[in-house]
Amino acid sequence: MVKDYYVEPINRYEAKEWILKKHYAKSMPSLMHIFGLFDKDKVLNGVCGYGMPANFNNNNIGEYKVLELVRLVINEGHEKNLLSYFVAQTFKFLPKPIVLISYSDKNANHSGFIYQATNWIYTGVSGNNFLFVDKAGKETHKKTLFDRYGTNVGEELIKYGYTKKTILGKHRYFYLLGSKKDKKQMMKALLERYSVVPYPKGDNVRYNASYEPNIHERLF
Repeated sequence: MVKDYYVEPINRYEAKEWILKKHYAKSMPSLMHIFGLFDKDKVLNGVCGYGMPANFNNNNIGEYKVLELVRLVINEGHEKNLLSYFVAQTFKFLPKPIVLISYSDKNANHSGFIYQATNWIYTGVSGNNFLFVDKAGKETHKKTLFDRYGTNVGEELIKYGYTKKTILGKHRYFYLLGSKKDKKQMMKALLERYSVVPYPKGDNVRYNASYEPNIHERLF
């Protein structure tokens, strides 16, 4: 697998089609670090992006900064362990020490098997949240609406044509990157806030990632 693929940073433009049309969320978040999975012919086969945590309470764990893995998608039909390889390879490029957080969406019947396969720390399910639905049925996260209108209060957004919708909490995972000393301190700070619990089980429902982006081949 190592000889057939490699991972390197890419820009927002290279990732945009993958995130907007191939990832199930169909939205482009703010990203600080974006990586591409390339095959030996330099063709892009996957995208992984990290950004600031959506939950401001998780911007720091103790004295350590936190990054959220917010988008991860690869082409279908690849080797069984390729997604795990891709995620692990992105770690080499991230600033350290750093705490990583990611969520697996219960609303889409995802349990986070990729995080379990790469030994992330599971801390249970976040609290229920909410988003807003416009008259056309399009769902929009409250953070997006706050950026757009300066408010995410349901009563105030009614005048813009939105209704409020409750969504289930998500499975929450952490990964620690740093020296042995850093990881020990990170874990201590993490346990002051969360309990580590067994991985969730159940059938993970794969979303439809069959969309084929325009072939992107690097010429260098």
